[in-house]
Amino acid sequence: MIIPARFNGPPTSGNGGYTAGTMATEYAAHHGQPDGLEVTLRYPPPLDTRFEVRTEAAPVLDGMAVPIMRAFHGDTLIAEATMNAVADDEVVAGVSASEAAERSATYLGFNAHPFPTCYVCGPQRDDGLRIFPGRVGDGRTAAPFVVPADVSTEVMWAALDCPGGWAVHQELRAYVLGRMAARVDALPAPGETCVAMGELLGEDGRKAHVRTSVYSAAGELLATARATWIALPPS
Repeated sequence: MIIPARFNGPPTSGNGGYTAGTMATEYAAHHGQPDGLEVTLRYPPPLDTRFEVRTEAAPVLDGMAVPIMRAFHGDTLIAEATMNAVADDEVVAGVSASEAAERSATYLGFNAHPFPTCYVCGPQRDDGLRIFPGRVGDGRTAAPFVVPADVSTEVMWAALDCPGGWAVHQELRAYVLGRMAARVDALPAPGETCVAMGELLGEDGRKAHVRTSVYSAAGELLATARATWIALPPS
């Protein structure tokens, strides 16, 4: 398992959503596609570096063995994944494509961004997803998402990442993804303009709890997630 350098979040580590999506793809390849998967990031994922993926002993939940997959760089645990269903009602209400475009024009990351070269939301990346979530005013964010030619499960997890992070005050203090549980129901067509939504559910110390959803151009739910973001110590 490798996170190529172009899929960075912070300059020297992988985008959290893309890394989690890569874990999800690895998990599905070995254990089948679950209704939802939860990935916890334990250490900043180094770029262009091969991780060793191991399946650990499976605990039994509700009478079913649930494998836990872990990714290591040497002795350092980078991430772990396990089944965790995402409920049908864990979605962020969408807005129209036109409103998403209007909100995106007010994206605070244009003026103050902790990681301006982020693959998903970095304004300095012409080759990224260029999802610029603007605030709706009720705890939600919204942005257009033009689907790239290389759309994949990993890309959809990435698209579910930063709209939640910008529902928190990223312009005031840097946060990084700590944990995400997501479900991807369908991949949109390359070139389609979708709508990416985020919503702040609450904060607990350095933790911010959010959820995110991606809708097709026709307003159909394509993917949804819940996540926990962690505030970094002041530099």
